[in-house]
Amino acid sequence: MSTPKCPECNSSKVWKDGLRKAREGYIQRYLCRCCGLRFSETTWSVSEGPQHVQRVQTQVLNRGNALPYARRICVSEAKGAKNLAIVENPPKNGLAGATVQAVDVKAKIIKIVEFSLWLQRQGYKSAQNRVSMLKRLVNLGADIMDPQSVKDILAKNQTWKDSYKMLLKYAYESFLKMQGISWERPSYKQEEVLPFIPTEEELDQLIAGAGKRVGTFLQGLKDTGVDPGELAKLKWMDINTQSKTINITPVKGHKPRVLKVSDEFLRRVGALPRASEYVFNYVSIRTAYQDTKKSLARKLSNPRLLSITLTTFRHWKGTTEYHLTHDIIHVKELLGHKRINNTMKYINLEAAIFNTKNDQFHSAVAKNVEDACKLVQAGFEYVTGEYNDGGKIFRKRK
Repeated sequence: MSTPKCPECNSSKVWKDGLRKAREGYIQRYLCRCCGLRFSETTWSVSEGPQHVQRVQTQVLNRGNALPYARRICVSEAKGAKNLAIVENPPKNGLAGATVQAVDVKAKIIKIVEFSLWLQRQGYKSAQNRVSMLKRLVNLGADIMDPQSVKDILAKNQTWKDSYKMLLKYAYESFLKMQGISWERPSYKQEEVLPFIPTEEELDQLIAGAGKRVGTFLQGLKDTGVDPGELAKLKWMDINTQSKTINITPVKGHKPRVLKVSDEFLRRVGALPRASEYVFNYVSIRTAYQDTKKSLARKLSNPRLLSITLTTFRHWKGTTEYHLTHDIIHVKELLGHKRINNTMKYINLEAAIFNTKNDQFHSAVAKNVEDACKLVQAGFEYVTGEYNDGGKIFRKRK
């Protein structure tokens, strides 16, 4: 039997969604990736002959965090279609609750679909995230056409951080902009929290304990300090094995750049199969990484591993790179920041983690250019100018 199409939007992009036990046997369920419709289709044989009887049963159910669909459609060749959302015998008090709910849900679905298309036309990079956040507000009972209702939902959830409420506010503002509705936006201030910085040993434990593809992804994050979304966009043609560099396609307003990678990363990448033009599948990487760090945290009895996100590798790289160079401009260019204010936090992190407030140094004197080059290669930094004896002073932390 060929893959069925969604009876709601006629899309062939469907997932298998478990089995349902019926009188005739087990029936495969499907889930439409386009409109969220859940339906089932089965084929079984009649014992009297080779003829086949086909029955298609379509059922829209409430899916966890999806929109609360409230209709059920059954289809058969003999009887045609019947929409159970229409109440044949309404209650005596005259309230057709099921019909009103179905119409209301359908109107919300249409609004969200229109919002998604509008974001794409306007060129929003985070269109999918904004649509998901609008759905979240709807699932929590907000009337998206009433700004006061949305404010009540945001105010009622005291466990949410102000930073998350800001994201919901921006997503809803985009929807109001599409509708041509103005509102008095609530005021939220994003809390500035310094990121968690693990040890290099802990990062190496995650890399060694992860699978082949996830471990390669983590090694790339450690080598380059790129945003996980940037490494997810890495194509095979972006890897230069001769110069040992990769070409980074920026996200989140970062700058494009070419970065050095280690021999270990190139060795790991070379062992991966080339299933598509992209090296990594970001969705599967994120899921597998969550399982990996939970397993290693139990195995190594180190709960700190649970606090290491994919972005933590970037924060670790920025902190250690500033510790090695003490050049904030270098760190800014490495991380692809357009504004140096985003890079300044690594100065405080480096001072706190490496305790460099009262540093002690090794000193050395270079008599000529050759001596100076050797000292720089050994990690020394230039301090002051030439003295009467012709020497120049360099220093390095102990």
